[in-house]
Amino acid sequence: MPVPREPDPTRRSERAHAAILTATRELIVEVGYDGMSIEAIAGRAGVGKQTIYRWWPSKAALVLDMWTPDVEEQLGFPDTGDLAADLTTQISAVIGLVEDAVFSSSFRALVAESQHDEALSAQMRQRIFDPRIAACKERLRKAQEAGQLAADVDLDIAVDLFYGGFYHRYLLRVAPLTRAHAAQIVRAALAGVAGDRR
Repeated sequence: MPVPREPDPTRRSERAHAAILTATRELIVEVGYDGMSIEAIAGRAGVGKQTIYRWWPSKAALVLDMWTPDVEEQLGFPDTGDLAADLTTQISAVIGLVEDAVFSSSFRALVAESQHDEALSAQMRQRIFDPRIAACKERLRKAQEAGQLAADVDLDIAVDLFYGGFYHRYLLRVAPLTRAHAAQIVRAALAGVAGDRR
């Protein structure tokens, strides 16, 4: 008579983890970030609240984990050899991501919560911002090597110039944020950092 197999706790954990992320994605569409609770996520996923808190310390951390793959998939940095075109494409992709109302409202909420949650702030830097900054700086280094940017340009300042306008408009809502704005920002910023390439 075959011996019954013991349940695999690893597979149970993987299923629960996936169910929680799926439930979070469904609920954030249905009720929004502010209307969603850990209790509701647990109920939708068919798990206990303690299971969620085993992996995520807060709703914000869970939502960040849910959105990170979308950011990674949609915000790759192109390298066609045309710096202006690559920057415009990438910044346009960022604008396209926040044109999704569900993503945009929850991302604003994460930014707001990160102002008084150091752990969340560190996670957002590590998972969202730092990889994008590093990719941009690498593309700018290649542009310097090709003579498209002045060799003495501070790349951190250059990143501020290219992306500061986006966050100024996106978070403060002082002006419309459009794809055309991406091209305008790139042209203006490059005029300042390209240097004399004669």
